[in-house]
Amino acid sequence: MDWTALEAEVERCTACALAPTRTRTVFGVGDRSARWLFVGEGPGAEEDQRGEPFVGQAGRLLDNMLASIGIARGNGVYIANIVKCRPPGNRNPEAAEAQACSAFLRRQIELVGPTLIVALGKIAATNLLGRDVPVGSLRGRVHDYRGVPLVVTYHPAYLLRNLPDKAKAWEDLCFAMDTMQALTASRSSEATAGAP
Repeated sequence: MDWTALEAEVERCTACALAPTRTRTVFGVGDRSARWLFVGEGPGAEEDQRGEPFVGQAGRLLDNMLASIGIARGNGVYIANIVKCRPPGNRNPEAAEAQACSAFLRRQIELVGPTLIVALGKIAATNLLGRDVPVGSLRGRVHDYRGVPLVVTYHPAYLLRNLPDKAKAWEDLCFAMDTMQALTASRSSEATAGAP
């Protein structure tokens, strides 16, 4: 499916219990050929109203986090969620709900073709990596999602409730930036080596 077909399929989806309670689906936003892909867990109330991920208070913090490493929403960055509909009461998405949306996210990742994925929080990391472990044990290392390098940091909503961990998130962003620079340099040298 191309972008248009995929977005239409998401809008029509009734595969899980979240569909009847949603106002709008929240597909994703940003540069559709981005080098950076940020993945959160699911839409909140404001996202459900507007149909765009990370537009509430956590979204403003995410925008500030991006700016701190010199990138911006929509400029080389794509933002998506594990689930495309708001879980009632902003609860965490359940496993069956994440599974129902997994093919949509997988196709988004294939279409974007990011250089690096940043998983925002435990729910995103668990679903992308296929293992349920604390964020703290995943930080500071490069993981793999279907051949795409992936790093893990805290979800902005968590950081709003746990201000001391903002310093750890800053470390993660610096690690992500260093990882991106290394990946870019590696691809550049591979391209140069392959040139006639």
